[in-house]
Amino acid sequence: MAAGPATSSEYIKHHLTNLTFGQHADGHWGFAHSMGEAAEMGFWAINVDSMLFSIGLGALFMWGFRKAASTATAGVPGGWQNFVEWVIEFIDESVRGSFSGQSRLVAPLALTIFVWVFLMNFMDLIAVDLLPTLAGLAGVHFLKIVPSTDPNITFGLSLTVFLLVLFYSIKFKGVGGFLGELAFQPFPKWLAPINLILEGVNLISKPVSLSLRLFGNMYAGEMIFILIALMYSGGMVLGTFGGLLQLGWAIFHILIITLQAFIFMTLTIVYLDMACQEHH
Repeated sequence: MAAGPATSSEYIKHHLTNLTFGQHADGHWGFAHSMGEAAEMGFWAINVDSMLFSIGLGALFMWGFRKAASTATAGVPGGWQNFVEWVIEFIDESVRGSFSGQSRLVAPLALTIFVWVFLMNFMDLIAVDLLPTLAGLAGVHFLKIVPSTDPNITFGLSLTVFLLVLFYSIKFKGVGGFLGELAFQPFPKWLAPINLILEGVNLISKPVSLSLRLFGNMYAGEMIFILIALMYSGGMVLGTFGGLLQLGWAIFHILIITLQAFIFMTLTIVYLDMACQEHH
């Protein structure tokens, strides 16, 4: 890029900065043109790249699975139909093994979480300089293409799961049963304040750990790709070694992005199952 970063530190910071839209120091709204501006825009700033890529990948998921459903045949399935059926069967078995209640929402939710998170994670396998360089040629200063490396996205997902946990807890246990579970366990009723603190922390820790686990693993993976990319500027020998490292890390990272999507989905199912269970 014409005005790209000059040092290794600037290169890393540049690739870890989102395309942010928010209010500038002088009061007007617009996109950040520097890392400092992006950091100063505050709470109401929007990471446009995270939003666009996450929504776009969600639309891609719905289009692809809808296409498989609309073109499904009763005979020998095609490659895409066979793959979609395999994914659905895998999710169905996971739900049956982890969720003991009755709900028509859990299986579609688990499918959506697994595929959507996997697609967001998969963006980490695209060369770190490819899309940001193309965006720079179009005048876009920053571009992060992996939505799951943005804590705003992972917290958004986990908070939605948290709201569903509260909904199922109240639906199956009632308001009194849910509050009673918080106040009267695990210690006797006269220790209700301690129970509320312990159970409250346990409840709140679920969305926090869910979001930070996904964010931390994907952020670390992205950082490694960026550090490997820096090796290409160190000459032919170092660049060749960096290419081998990048290939090896990309192959290993396929396991990580799949595992993180599976963990997020499985913990969601388990949390919803716990919300439906009566504790005595």
